[in-house]
Amino acid sequence: MSVHEKAAILAEALPYIREFSGRTVVIKYGGHAMDDPALADLFAQDVVLMRLVGMNPVVVHGGGPQISELMRRLGKEPVFVDGLRVTDAETVDIVRMALVGKVNREIVASVNRHGSYAVGLSGEDAGLITVGQRDEKLGFVGDVRRIDPSILERLIREELIPVVATVGVDETGQAYNVNADTVAGAIAESLAAEKLVYLTDVAGLYRDFADESSLISNIDVRELEILLDSESLSEGMIPKIRSCVFAVKGGVHRAHILDGRVPHALLLEFFTREGIGTMVGP
Repeated sequence: MSVHEKAAILAEALPYIREFSGRTVVIKYGGHAMDDPALADLFAQDVVLMRLVGMNPVVVHGGGPQISELMRRLGKEPVFVDGLRVTDAETVDIVRMALVGKVNREIVASVNRHGSYAVGLSGEDAGLITVGQRDEKLGFVGDVRRIDPSILERLIREELIPVVATVGVDETGQAYNVNADTVAGAIAESLAAEKLVYLTDVAGLYRDFADESSLISNIDVRELEILLDSESLSEGMIPKIRSCVFAVKGGVHRAHILDGRVPHALLLEFFTREGIGTMVGP
């Protein structure tokens, strides 16, 4: 790439930097982007760059594979019902160890190698995520009842990057495992975020997953709800889509579904004309 081409790229990014300066962006981080060390490092670079140009990134993560791996190492086989992990008292402790003690710390360390901005926390901290029990047969699996964004707002004011592990608590202080896609949408709504971004292992949202030409670049909430009702979406995509609908209806300006396997996916979406993935608008 020539010097002139590099200058053109920087010039193209400038209006987007101006547009998003001071705006909050919630990023649900997971999948291959989190598991691949090279992609994880690029993600950390992107998040720090976003902070340096004046944006307020908030990272929300789960860690299903890491939970299952730790369970097996501790001699406990994961059990799922309708795609949800059955979470007894022992399992919820393992969830906390995996998400808060391992995954969260690794993400924080990765970001802080590029600038000392990241602060790790979970939904248990400062009453961030209050939940109710989803179903007794699932044990300690929670649905979001309330988000108190006060701790996030304080960290953002200090120009720090919150990294949130999705463990929530009920009114008694009991810990619960919570779907990270749902939490990301609820946090974005509570912060009146400019954007909600899901990093996934697919190129975006498809009308027909078997047909690559059916990739949707832009869609509004009404169309998205029709697509949800059609039952054509993959099981793993449904929580993301529901959260996009919830967040945009709640005041988030745009939601995005991006392929986290693409290097610098965040920068391509935010700072170039073409963008990538699927954008959801009101």
